[in-house]
Amino acid sequence: MSSNLDALYRSVIMDHYKNPRNRGSLEDGSLTVDMNNPTCGDRIHLTLKVEGGLIQDAKFTGEGCSISMASASMMTQAVKGKTVDEALKLSHIFSEMVQGKDYEEAEDLGDIEALHGVSKFPARIKCATLAWKAMEKGVRSEKGLEE
Repeated sequence: MSSNLDALYRSVIMDHYKNPRNRGSLEDGSLTVDMNNPTCGDRIHLTLKVEGGLIQDAKFTGEGCSISMASASMMTQAVKGKTVDEALKLSHIFSEMVQGKDYEEAEDLGDIEALHGVSKFPARIKCATLAWKAMEKGVRSEKGLEE
């Protein structure tokens, strides 16, 4: 990856970290999931509003490193308005991407693609995937699926 692209990706990650989208929580009987990464102390509290198989809204609170919090911000943006199945597929693509595996090209990944470089830092993969794992746990419980 070119240094210009690396710099762009770093700036996107820092923007989401410093100016998180969808920070907060939802009321009205929304799904809630609390997860943490004991390795580094990242914590997330995710709330999702799922109706008719569609993720209507997503918010998070928590604390952690820039990768973890930026990823949570990006994830909440990416899944809003998606069906549960679309969100689970996107989560799978994201997981493959940050592990440096070949992944199915999706429609434009948007800001999420900025986390592609995490694959070079195996210790940070759990940081990047924490919010995504929380979303998966929440929507799978909503669908009555096993994890």
